[in-house]
Amino acid sequence: MPELRKDPILGRWIIISKERGKRPTDFIIDKIPSKGGFCPLCSGNEKTTPAEVLRYSDRSHTANAPGWSLRVVPNKYPALVIEGGLDKEGEGLYDKMNGIGAHEVIIESPRHGDSFVYLPLARMKQVFFAFRDRLIDLAHDPRFRYVMIFKNQGKAAGASLEHSHSQLVALPILPRMIVSELQGSLTYYKYKERCIFCDIIRQERRDAVRVVCENDMFIVIAPFAPRSPFEMWVLPRQHSADYITMSDHQFEMLTQIFSECLRRLDKCVPNVPYNFVLHTAPLRSKPLEHFHWHFEIAPKLTQIAGFEWGSGFYINPTPPEDAAKYLREVTI
Repeated sequence: MPELRKDPILGRWIIISKERGKRPTDFIIDKIPSKGGFCPLCSGNEKTTPAEVLRYSDRSHTANAPGWSLRVVPNKYPALVIEGGLDKEGEGLYDKMNGIGAHEVIIESPRHGDSFVYLPLARMKQVFFAFRDRLIDLAHDPRFRYVMIFKNQGKAAGASLEHSHSQLVALPILPRMIVSELQGSLTYYKYKERCIFCDIIRQERRDAVRVVCENDMFIVIAPFAPRSPFEMWVLPRQHSADYITMSDHQFEMLTQIFSECLRRLDKCVPNVPYNFVLHTAPLRSKPLEHFHWHFEIAPKLTQIAGFEWGSGFYINPTPPEDAAKYLREVTI
């Protein structure tokens, strides 16, 4: 029988369609052949992108030239622009403001064929360092309230370029999802005087049915009410609301666990398109006792159709307990 599950943080309901019961082998995804041709993100093509705002170098320290191991550049076709004022105004009952923000591309490797999943740990760690460095820098701009960091991997997940990259968008308002998480976790904290994310971690470690993997500092779980098959959350085991407060050793542990869970996912469902998103505290926040930063990894294995669009429900054909078991037991 299908099962309705409620997300304890957001109050969002998910339908677990158990009778569909899809296993990893039921999701057959053909590898899309490379298109070839010119790539503006490859080493040697630096002059075709906007001037870099961050650069980690292996050899050369010359800006906007080869010799880098990671670059961050403004998006050539930004969703929001950095120049100007917000100019908030009302139009009757409607509110509007200028589309002020920042939209940047984190180019994760100089080599076109590199996959984020199989980047050497030292290179993957640079990506997580870049997220931190850009968060710190953009927090100096008082117009911005939040920086959304995300990766679209594969065409079905929204990637428009083959070259491995992630993105960030700095926003003058808090995203609705973050507001919902902040409000939901605060409601729980006021009632129980504990962080709901910390309680989730304690329960998942105790039950050991939705844990994918863990190390001394981080845990990866299949959430109780996942929107998509094989959805995973990566959380620090100790309470922390803000991503930028991590130590170098924590970055190393994060890289190890992130690499492991993505490799497990790739072995279960080869070539799977996915998104990951960093959920962290708003910029310039005071310490938050009720919120817990984390990454959410969502494979694109089902379609959002009329029912989902109209109801706000998601239908997931793979129970998270099964997904965690497949991911946990796969050989990597």
